[in-house]
Amino acid sequence: MKKINFLFAAIAIVFAATGVYFALERVESTVPQQSASNSFFAQTFSDAQGRPHALSQWKGKILVVNFWATWCPPCVEEMPELVALQREMGLHNVQVIGIGIDSAANISAFSLKHKIDYPLYIAGMNGTELSRQFGNQSGGLPFTVLIGTDGQIKKTYLGRLKFIQLRQDLASL
Repeated sequence: MKKINFLFAAIAIVFAATGVYFALERVESTVPQQSASNSFFAQTFSDAQGRPHALSQWKGKILVVNFWATWCPPCVEEMPELVALQREMGLHNVQVIGIGIDSAANISAFSLKHKIDYPLYIAGMNGTELSRQFGNQSGGLPFTVLIGTDGQIKKTYLGRLKFIQLRQDLASL
């Protein structure tokens, strides 16, 4: 009986330690996300024509920041809906921004072929690191971040956007 009690106590300690670890991990992972918006606004990326743009120009707007790549089918599939969202919400202080995790040549060719009327910036692999700062630990694409007018991260979305949900989240801001 003592062996069984000892076994249960040992298992309980392991589960308690695991719970503490994941609780601390969750707290630590929110800190980079809070500072990620500061890091985001400190960045300067070039557009498809090679002109540099400071992301600080977007402070004070509701931002839909979409990390994407030309080789990512779900990224390309959601772009027409992002264009429609920008057209619909642009007059309501909402700005869609595409952060391309791809080469300048690929993004330039893509932007010429498709009529994207929101800013596309070329971040290359720096974009992957920036998306990780926003909480995208897997580095998966597409990855979208909703930032409020206060510069705080309101929500993140991994994978193809569900636009009904995104519109509801935008309406709540």
